[in-house]
Amino acid sequence: MRAQHHAGGIVTWRFAVDGPDVTAVFTTRHGGCSSGPYAGLNLAYHVGDDPACVAANRSLVCEALGVDRLTVADQQHGCAVAVVDAALAGAGHGSEEDSRARLAGVDALVTDRPGAALAVLVADCAPVVLVDPVHRALGVVHAGRAGVCVDVVGATVRAMEERFGSCPPDLRAGVGPCIGAANYEIADGALDAVRDAFGDDLLQPTSEGRARFDLSAAVRRRLADAGVDGDAVDVMGVDTAAAGADLFSDRVARPCGRSMLIAALRP
Repeated sequence: MRAQHHAGGIVTWRFAVDGPDVTAVFTTRHGGCSSGPYAGLNLAYHVGDDPACVAANRSLVCEALGVDRLTVADQQHGCAVAVVDAALAGAGHGSEEDSRARLAGVDALVTDRPGAALAVLVADCAPVVLVDPVHRALGVVHAGRAGVCVDVVGATVRAMEERFGSCPPDLRAGVGPCIGAANYEIADGALDAVRDAFGDDLLQPTSEGRARFDLSAAVRRRLADAGVDGDAVDVMGVDTAAAGADLFSDRVARPCGRSMLIAALRP
């Protein structure tokens, strides 16, 4: 994890795949103009923040990263994947309504279009970036507990295979900050869904009918199941629930803002 400092106090963390051919960063809460529970660089319209502040924050990020607009989906914890072409590039940048109108119920985006900045909003869920250096394509994934259970990660890899000819062993992946197992206790239907998807391997029982869930390990499991080489997966390893000075966490404070994974193929 390498920090970049930008004008206006913005700080982003670079994924290992970030480099000459690909921009791939994770925004922190530093900088921006939001206040109260959203203080800093909140990039989500849907959480109750002043829309003018969110718009200003998104503009600051675009300027810092040298991209025109962000492509932001209406994330719903499912496994739908959208291919971002010229018509969809920048969808959802200006409002929550535009996200719902043009990318409804989408939790992963893929593209081979240089300059199209794909974004994922998170505040405990795992943000995942996938890069195909052979076919020059990329994907971003919003992978929360529900998403990994229905395998949004595998769906994204398959979409890259089908659309761009990507081969899973060629892919490089990055897993950004997400809630750590020590701070993620689940029960009832959530626990049942995890057991159905993964068995008990990723669970640590805490009391009768409750257990801690290792979301990061679940993402890595899904990447491996999809054929991505473990040595090609970089994990930031930051627990959002324990990093309040830098990141938003919905489990720690509600309401709260949202950070972003932002990835784009450089022109």
